[in-house]
Amino acid sequence: MNTDKLGTRIQRFREMAEMTREQLAERSGLALDFIQRLEEESLYPSLGPLLKIARALGVRLGTFLDDELGQDPVVVRQGERRDELHMRGKDCSVGLTFYSLGKGKKDRHMEPFFIELAPQPARGDTALSSHEGEEFIVVVSGEVEIVYGRDTYVLSAGDSIYLNSIVPHEVRCHGNTPASIYAVLYFPE
Repeated sequence: MNTDKLGTRIQRFREMAEMTREQLAERSGLALDFIQRLEEESLYPSLGPLLKIARALGVRLGTFLDDELGQDPVVVRQGERRDELHMRGKDCSVGLTFYSLGKGKKDRHMEPFFIELAPQPARGDTALSSHEGEEFIVVVSGEVEIVYGRDTYVLSAGDSIYLNSIVPHEVRCHGNTPASIYAVLYFPE
């Protein structure tokens, strides 16, 4: 999914809710210029701000990734996965590529993803994400660094972590080798 499509979908849901950008900024707690850049420019937000926008609009996070038709059950073949969302690091290279594994299931309460993590240059202070819910992550390949509050964990293939998403956190590639994970995010209603 390209960012223009994401911004267009967010704008469409905002307009369907008869909400101005100013109202969305106020309800989501995000800056008005952030909302504007998200809808109009190539802004790559993290999941935290997207969740705040979804909540303010009264929709699931996955709504921004879904097709118009729902189905049950949803089967996603490995060879049929499509990248849905890219998140960039400060150097503007793609840091995370998300593949939705629940796309098409309209009544879901979890957001399952396969995520590819690219190595990123060393960074100083990083803004950590914080949002309601829980996350379960299993490392498939490479090494993954998870900053969770004041602690940092390095996980290898086969390792997993289950965390409370309200604690500020970040998931990133560890080292110079790409990594991949399965992540299931739960957001309470």
